[in-house]
Amino acid sequence: MRESKYTMPFGFSPSKVYSVHNPCHLDNPKFGFCNKHKPGYTGTNVLKRKGKIMPILILLRHGESQWNLENRFTGWVDVPLSPRGEQEARIAGEHLKNLPIDTVYTSVLQRAVNTARIVLETVGKPDLPAQSNQALNERHYGDLQGLNKAETAAQYGEDQVKIWRRSFDIPPPGAQGESLKDTAARTLPYFDAHILPDIKAGKNVLVVAHGNSLRSIVMSLDNLSPTEVIALNIPTGVPLVYTLDDDGKVEEKRYLFTRDDAPAH
Repeated sequence: MRESKYTMPFGFSPSKVYSVHNPCHLDNPKFGFCNKHKPGYTGTNVLKRKGKIMPILILLRHGESQWNLENRFTGWVDVPLSPRGEQEARIAGEHLKNLPIDTVYTSVLQRAVNTARIVLETVGKPDLPAQSNQALNERHYGDLQGLNKAETAAQYGEDQVKIWRRSFDIPPPGAQGESLKDTAARTLPYFDAHILPDIKAGKNVLVVAHGNSLRSIVMSLDNLSPTEVIALNIPTGVPLVYTLDDDGKVEEKRYLFTRDDAPAH
């Protein structure tokens, strides 16, 4: 796990979505202070240090897929977005209009690729190329892929299914099944080799991927333990924005908006 200056404040839930519509949602001793109380605040959605705008990393889980809607384990199965998922991508794009995007990365799965396409069309950058790589794919769910989650929980027990879905190093059944640890073993080297250098070069990067490939990145950036990461859920279609320093260390993180009906698939 890479070192990070960012530590999870006492009382902060990594799975909670905070709203920036309330500009002082962090004005609390538990959480520190919001942007407008930070040195270098410019009155916009970016931070400056010594006159230099600090780069941002935007992590976006794809919009709801058809199998999210049907409550099925998806993994590497290349299913499309649902109509709701397409709308989630458009809403995410609306919230990203005031943030600069220089570079885009996605997995090779169509639900991520099409989410990125809809976002870029919405922000007015339809011709910005996206780099797709299977290193950012969702974890492979092995023999669970295609199964209904509720029926699987009824068969194996909710505790066992939660272990398969949320634990760090226990894979689902099947030879191809990946744990979060396995997913991180391919996602983080790609992040370090391709995405992080762009950030260090001052570029603002959008990464559109999946619940578990993004969980592995957040786990590393936030320096979460294998126990802490169990509680981490990333909702579909809600941008998570990191402000990073010149070394790629976290200065700030925030979700751009709250969606109370965000599915925890």
